[in-house]
Amino acid sequence: MTFRPLHDRILVRRIEAEEKTAGGIIIPDTAKEKPQEGEVIATGPGARDESGQLQPLDVKVGDRILFGKWSGTEIRLKGEDLLIMKESDVMGVIEVETAAKEAA
Repeated sequence: MTFRPLHDRILVRRIEAEEKTAGGIIIPDTAKEKPQEGEVIATGPGARDESGQLQPLDVKVGDRILFGKWSGTEIRLKGEDLLIMKESDVMGVIEVETAAKEAA
């Protein structure tokens, strides 16, 4: 089974946060907040404007994104917890610094 979002919706996998603080304290599952960072797994074709033209999405598959705490609808697909959200719920794309790439 595959899933293809419609219009300007995207399918996102949450990226789990660290389980330890900087001081080495382990955070139990009950005290953790859900991460607000994720990876785009699938995207729809885009939304249509008033003239009927297709407006492509700014995010693409593989992008790491930041989204609001209560954004999206949680679903379970192939045993994995995922989110479906509109592109407007995305606050921004996290880009890898080019300086870090050049140093490696």
